[in-house]
Amino acid sequence: MIRKALITLTFLLPSAAFSEGTDWGADCENAMTQRDMNLCAYEAWMRADEDLNDIYGWAMGVAKGRSEATAEALRTAQRAWIPYRDAACEAEGIMFEGGTIQPLILFTCKEHLTRQRTEEMRAVYEMN
Repeated sequence: MIRKALITLTFLLPSAAFSEGTDWGADCENAMTQRDMNLCAYEAWMRADEDLNDIYGWAMGVAKGRSEATAEALRTAQRAWIPYRDAACEAEGIMFEGGTIQPLILFTCKEHLTRQRTEEMRAVYEMN
């Protein structure tokens, strides 16, 4: 499933690189085509992933301030969460296998779960 999404992006991104608009060439405020919606969903997931990486770095600093065991527990949890997110979104996307909407479903799911994880991590480590 991820392979199919990557293949789809392989064909979409070169043409998008030479388009005007956002980095991907899609007008995400007014996306009308499936191609644009797929690219915008991918961009949104990448932004969510950057936010999560920022929060993870901050949370790891907080965790290390508590103890090495706390930092290791966070590292282990995050390493387990990533395959969970990918599998959960694969399960959603597989229902649309072969359809042009499949990447949109996959990337939207990954964005949603990534943002959810970011907020959970922020809430837990802000308390400490």
